[in-house]
Amino acid sequence: MNIPILEAEHFRLGLFSSNCSGGLAVTTIPERWSASWEDNMRLAQVADATGIDFMLPIARWIGYGGHTNFHEGVLEPVPWATAILSNTQRLSAFATIHTAFNHPAVTAKQLATIDQMAPGRVGVNVVAGWNQPEYVAMGVDLPQDHDSRYERAQEWIDVINRLWSEDGRYDISGRFWNLEGIESVPKPANRRLPILNAGSSAQGKAYAARNADFVFTIVGGPEDGAAVVKELQANSAALGRQAGVLTPTHVVCRPTRKEAEEYLHYYAEENADWDAVDNLMRLQGLHAQSFSRELLQNFRSRFAAGHGTCPLIGSPDDVADEIERFAKAGFGGITMAFVDYVGELEYFAQEVMPRLAKKGLRPDTL
Repeated sequence: MNIPILEAEHFRLGLFSSNCSGGLAVTTIPERWSASWEDNMRLAQVADATGIDFMLPIARWIGYGGHTNFHEGVLEPVPWATAILSNTQRLSAFATIHTAFNHPAVTAKQLATIDQMAPGRVGVNVVAGWNQPEYVAMGVDLPQDHDSRYERAQEWIDVINRLWSEDGRYDISGRFWNLEGIESVPKPANRRLPILNAGSSAQGKAYAARNADFVFTIVGGPEDGAAVVKELQANSAALGRQAGVLTPTHVVCRPTRKEAEEYLHYYAEENADWDAVDNLMRLQGLHAQSFSRELLQNFRSRFAAGHGTCPLIGSPDDVADEIERFAKAGFGGITMAFVDYVGELEYFAQEVMPRLAKKGLRPDTL
């Protein structure tokens, strides 16, 4: 049984945060993404038909305030992934799981069950935790040091990997979980699932090198990203592993650069939800290491446009050329977010993907 997301030889394209109200655009425009189930299903079917490789959700429980209470409405990733995969044929989907909120034995069985229905097409995005207000809301302590968060995350994934691979009934003893007479059936078809982890802090990079098939990391652009890719790949190789590196982007693609820049200005400058942007940036600065202090200070507009991710703005030629720069920097793929995921993905598939195929980054046909 193959695992399409792992075995793809082309530059991977994914969709990020479509399960969250607003997507990645912190904007007040009335046509902002609703994240309704109906919209997500339409998007998944367009993605499946046009050759998008995977969808990646965000796990969120409370919003960021502001006029829109950005990310107020979020479809929970496990049932979301189940329904996405049951209604598509080629597409892969990750379930984003917080290690502090989800018992590893429950998660192992949930994801193995999804794999029974869509063999080889489900993966797990492991989150060690950063958003302190959510931990307060859930009644869970968030250790202030990254070391403790990743110690828990390591034990969590060790338990899951053992449950996926080892037959019979046995005991698992650890610092965070003590399981007596545990067993787990069904198992994934390959006795493993693809693992993604956002490794930008020092501890996150070490965790991703040890465990992840894909490291999902924030960069300023292809230039600084090339050095990040080399570091992450070297960390993985030192452990005898080979992890790919992905980075998130937000896309505004229009027939001309002028039209794209005008739309970007409309939703991310004239109509940005600046209170939500500032709340988001404050939380990232205080409780996460995904962004450097310099990035946080300089990227306020980029946070409004796409949660601090890299911009792909311009004509189809501009966007295709920028994606090629990420490929040349060594990235194995990107995730994309749009203001209108469905309509803009249809245009992207029609105009940009053939250009990527001509550059040798994507297959000519599905």
